[in-house]
Amino acid sequence: MNDLKIFIVEDDIVYLNLFEKYLLSIGFDNVTAFENGLDCLNAIEEKPDVVFLDYYMDVINGGEVLNKIKRYDPNIFVVMLSGQNDIKTAVNFLKAGGFDYLVKGDEDMEKVESVLRSVIEIKSQLENTKPGLIKRILKKK
Repeated sequence: MNDLKIFIVEDDIVYLNLFEKYLLSIGFDNVTAFENGLDCLNAIEEKPDVVFLDYYMDVINGGEVLNKIKRYDPNIFVVMLSGQNDIKTAVNFLKAGGFDYLVKGDEDMEKVESVLRSVIEIKSQLENTKPGLIKRILKKK
């Protein structure tokens, strides 16, 4: 379906496996799963397009992981997945550069698919509006 590189960071192994299988089933085959934020950060040089990030994790929480990802590359789309419908956490996450905040529940996978369609659309629009190097060189002549 698409060539997006997707990271999933989730400490609930069952949810992590289900999420990964779901993404594969809808055509995303470049998916890497992590059980904690530190492992994700250690692999961030692989430059994922999207990171789905659990908020409440041991050792380092999702907010801290988001801050480190954004310092590394502000163009990575980071989506929070949380079991908590906490407005304050959601607002702080979005202010820190998060792309979306999804509450885990009955329709979370449909919401994930919608977020991925939005990311694809935004990336497509950005690529179409950025003049390439050749175009910029030719315009200077």
